[in-house]
Amino acid sequence: MDQKRFAKSLRRNMTDAERILWRQLRAHRMLGRKFRRQQPVGPYIVDFVHFGARLIVECDGGQHNESAADQRRDTWLRAQGFTVLRYWNHQILNETDHVLEDILNSLPPLPQPLSHEGRGE
Repeated sequence: MDQKRFAKSLRRNMTDAERILWRQLRAHRMLGRKFRRQQPVGPYIVDFVHFGARLIVECDGGQHNESAADQRRDTWLRAQGFTVLRYWNHQILNETDHVLEDILNSLPPLPQPLSHEGRGE
């Protein structure tokens, strides 16, 4: 299966934790920042990504318990300039507000709008 079709199948079969986090990210809880879900990035498909902020958020179940594959993946993604945040499913399900606050704090500040003087009006 090619990467795009695989990403689409992951979007259709999200875990409960991924579904909850996606609802929150999509509800513009991140000050209008646009996240994408189940996106190909190089040879990997990441759970959530904000390309402008170069931020990746991964939702991990027990199968990710400090795996060597995840370490290689994170090393590659960081070498491409991404910050990678990983949360266990139980954190997302039970501490959603804390996870969202952590993600928000990891985003760079939005640029300030230009004043009237800076707009040339």
